[in-house]
Amino acid sequence: MRLKGKTAIIVGAGQTHGETMGNGRATALRFAEEGASLLLVDKNEDSALETSLLIKEAGGTASVIQADITQENRCKALAKTCVDLYGKIDILHNNVGRSEGDQSTFDLNVSTWDRLMDMNLKGMFMTIKHVLPFMRDQLCGSIINVSSTASISTCATVTYKTSKGAINTMTQHVAMENAAYGIRANAILPGLMDTPMAIERRAREQGIERDLVRKARNIKVPLRASMGTALDVANAALFLASDEAQYITGVLLPVDGGRLVRIGE
Repeated sequence: MRLKGKTAIIVGAGQTHGETMGNGRATALRFAEEGASLLLVDKNEDSALETSLLIKEAGGTASVIQADITQENRCKALAKTCVDLYGKIDILHNNVGRSEGDQSTFDLNVSTWDRLMDMNLKGMFMTIKHVLPFMRDQLCGSIINVSSTASISTCATVTYKTSKGAINTMTQHVAMENAAYGIRANAILPGLMDTPMAIERRAREQGIERDLVRKARNIKVPLRASMGTALDVANAALFLASDEAQYITGVLLPVDGGRLVRIGE
């Protein structure tokens, strides 16, 4: 087991409703399969409990804490809760991010900018801030931040792209700032994924069937003309969390079927 004896905090361990699995839940399940004890964090406690039930049914270990990560006291509480339950924090996996309401720069409301930046960037900063003291005391730890290929490619909306780009630079900063303590920090950049957050919202907003959304997205992917799944993100996270990646830090890892290297289209 690649994570046997390790403890992990999964922020965003629930998911929105849909036909497929979300990145946070898939990562939680993979970590549990590989032996990690988990603290599942989500604003929607019921959804995190659903993830916990799946883990426990498969013989894994998981606890749940409800937290709105835009509130610093909750970020501090989730770090302390993990240590109280399991004695340490080996892995922090930050999976929370939203783009609803985002628009072009000209059309964007400042209140929408503030709301999305608080959730996508500030919340991630605060979870890292409050986990770091425990990891520094341990002289080890792995921090994994979910960014997006939108951070370094064309994107129609300004807040999502900006927040994800900032996550990339924050990840690299945290990696260098904490390398002397044995703490690694890396980011995953998912591309077009077949997850509920990606498919359900677009089908609803565009008033079309889910399969039409999938078809339009699939043809944009070089590798097999098919979107990735939450399991692809989860497997990348598993590698970065494991000792197999013990010499890897500050990396921005695309999981995108080749979209970022497509040139001229």
